[in-house]
Amino acid sequence: MMTSAAQPLSWFGMIRLGLVQTALGSVTVLTMATLNRVMVVELGLPSMLPGILVGLHYAMQVLRPRLGYGSDIGGRRTPWIIGGMMLHATGGALAAVATAWMATHLFLGIALAVVAFMLIGVGVSAAGTSLLVLLAKRTEPARRTTAASIAWIMMVTGFIGTTAAAGHALDPFSGTRLVAVSASVSAIAVILTVVGVWNVEGEAGRGERSSEPPPKSNFRAELLEILAERQARRFAIFIFVSMLAYSSQDLILEPFAGAVFGMTPGQTTKLAGFQHTGTLIGMTLVPLFNRLMPAWRTRTTPWIVGACTASALALFNIAMAAAMGPGWPLRASILLMGITNGVYAIVAIGAMMNLVGAGHRNREGTRMGIWGASQAVSYGAGGFLGTVASDATQHLLPSLSLSYALVFAAEAGLYLFAASLAIWAVRPMMRAETMAAVTCPAKQEA
Repeated sequence: MMTSAAQPLSWFGMIRLGLVQTALGSVTVLTMATLNRVMVVELGLPSMLPGILVGLHYAMQVLRPRLGYGSDIGGRRTPWIIGGMMLHATGGALAAVATAWMATHLFLGIALAVVAFMLIGVGVSAAGTSLLVLLAKRTEPARRTTAASIAWIMMVTGFIGTTAAAGHALDPFSGTRLVAVSASVSAIAVILTVVGVWNVEGEAGRGERSSEPPPKSNFRAELLEILAERQARRFAIFIFVSMLAYSSQDLILEPFAGAVFGMTPGQTTKLAGFQHTGTLIGMTLVPLFNRLMPAWRTRTTPWIVGACTASALALFNIAMAAAMGPGWPLRASILLMGITNGVYAIVAIGAMMNLVGAGHRNREGTRMGIWGASQAVSYGAGGFLGTVASDATQHLLPSLSLSYALVFAAEAGLYLFAASLAIWAVRPMMRAETMAAVTCPAKQEA
């Protein structure tokens, strides 16, 4: 995937690109968490409103294939990353303005929020899709999983650092202070992005434009051609199912801990901290294990099958906690689930980076966009379907504990189904990519 003129990214280069993920995470955490709380608690609005706005942000990510295609045609990812971040940051700042405006002009504030969250969705799609392609194209195959770990750990770091700093700056709360803090975070995010991508693509990125010219190309034809690739289509299905399993417990975990284990809101919030800590541990374990076992660095299929299976076992453990009730080591179970989810997240992103060059060449952005759209739609639907399943089982079953246990067990089953899909979808793609590298080395180096 790397051109002859391109030099593989150094560790410092990976960290620089990771700054873009930090920036994306910083803006996202304010819009998805802080503004959500302000709308519901300070303004007394129904929680359905931020839910719809967040859903709109995910819905806009169906544009990822089209935005990825634009970067394919241009031959450079950097303008799309910077431009996408500027849209994302602008949307974040406007969302804060809209939230503050809702206190005095409710309907105008909601209208502005709709525009803001649309910008957030388009911005994160443009920047995130091209960032992953650039990271994949500039990183040696043996280091791609490690590069994904670095980027996502830095994104979580952005979550943590922004919430800590913004939490301090927002007290005492006011609408004006909210806008000032959000605008500052957005400005810093754009600066971090420019620093992160500055001259990383270099001359090599420009040289790719002429390596395989796309005369009379159009998006619809390219999209249909990639969707006609059986393995690309299968991998999109795998991403959808596995991300559905990944996200379906998000909105029911804390209510479950409160209802079955009698935890207070403060205690369930701390429980979420255990989960996030476990996720960071899992993200760190993948590159550490790769370093200790070099032969596993490019073995994508076993990693994915193992990560999905481990996540299924962790969710079965949560199902047992629901069935057994108080007395079960719930915190340890949540920590374990966070670790397995962290491992899954990294190996799934690493698989995207490893497989994005398989099939129709010079359309990495379009292909990554298809997978990214599948991931975003599934993630947005997962939380909602988890709550629907929880409500339905509680209505049908006499025991609250049993209803939660059944939902968590079903989510574990989704992970096992995803593991079987990985064998069906990922292994043939890896074989095709390896054969292309062996039979067409000149094309790989062109």
